[in-house]
Amino acid sequence: MPCQLCQRSVDDLTEHHLVPRQYTRRRHLPTSETVLLCRPCHKQIHTLFDNHTLARDLNTLEQLQAEPRLQKFVAWVRKQQPHKRVRSYR
Repeated sequence: MPCQLCQRSVDDLTEHHLVPRQYTRRRHLPTSETVLLCRPCHKQIHTLFDNHTLARDLNTLEQLQAEPRLQKFVAWVRKQQPHKRVRSYR
């Protein structure tokens, strides 16, 4: 199955909660929907944005895909081999 952000086919996908669990647990709400992401995309999201921003402004896959800083990263990471280690930068 491909990463839902960069569309690369990788073996190891991680589950990203669209509304961070920190917010749902504190308010005793059910956990939010999740998307399956490769490790580089998941790590880059949490490198660029704090949980408050993710909960408030980037809580859908479409909003993540439309975010300009992520678009730049996704365009680059798509060209990388799936097994290559990728570093996250602000």
